[in-house]
Amino acid sequence: SCQRKGSARGRSPSMDAELLGWILSISSVLIIATNVLVGAAVLLLIRKKGSQSWVFVLNLALADTLVGLAIPGIATEVIGAHSSSTHKTSCLLRMACVTSPSAASILSMFLISLDRYLAIKLPLRYSQLAGPRTAAGALVALWLVSFLVGFLPGMVRELQQSDYKGFCTFFSVIRPQGMIVVFCAGFFPVLSVFIYFYCDILKVACAHQRQIRRARLAGSRLPQPGHFAGHMKALQTVALLVGCFTLSWSPFFVASTVQALCQDCRLYHVIENYLWLLGLSNSLINPLVYACWQREVRQQLGVLFATVKGRISPAAAAIAT
Repeated sequence: SCQRKGSARGRSPSMDAELLGWILSISSVLIIATNVLVGAAVLLLIRKKGSQSWVFVLNLALADTLVGLAIPGIATEVIGAHSSSTHKTSCLLRMACVTSPSAASILSMFLISLDRYLAIKLPLRYSQLAGPRTAAGALVALWLVSFLVGFLPGMVRELQQSDYKGFCTFFSVIRPQGMIVVFCAGFFPVLSVFIYFYCDILKVACAHQRQIRRARLAGSRLPQPGHFAGHMKALQTVALLVGCFTLSWSPFFVASTVQALCQDCRLYHVIENYLWLLGLSNSLINPLVYACWQREVRQQLGVLFATVKGRISPAAAAIAT
């Protein structure tokens, strides 16, 4: 833990802890603000289009917002760790409040990828499956699994550290080997499915482009790109999300796997203080990807800002007069 290890230049452990605490606090504000804005824009899109795909995106924004809301508890613990101790139950609850929405965020990206995969690969079947009931059932299952992952250490005593000292970090209250196996058993299969979806859809896209080229050479009337082009644009956004997700979380899970396999390795400090923070940054990257990459979201954000500006300007003018 960072409280027990200073820098080579003599910086005190408490200074390291305060720096990490402030980084977490600032990250929390940014994560909440960006996800609330993007969530509001997506909510407007849902009201206009009622698309199942946007419901999953809204759930991603909700999960990432909950991650941001859970971070201040960890930041408070990090900053005040040198002067106070945390009860084991409270520490387990704090970790669950971060782990559950993080798992929900990862699973939401999986649902978004699956939704795009079915829309492109099986368009006729997708039109029959898509609907409010399907979306509701998928989201209920997603949150049940997420809460199970997050609260499992609190329910299973074998996953808890028997010699908890009152300093609340992930591996100080939870046994590393058990949870690392759980996380890696979930992370790597999900990442493999992401890659399979994208590679399989790329085959469909290449076949579609070949059909277009043959039609052009034959002088035939080209079909309207319509839905396929829209699906491919959405798929590009999903691919960017998955790429950022991989870069953010892979170091954490790879290091965790090494720690689980190498009993003599001491990677807990790096995993808890740096790689975990890198993983949490994914909750900030997700809304930025949609805000910058998805045209429909940008348009709705413009509508939101214009509405707010329209309400503020008359009020400011009235105050000035």
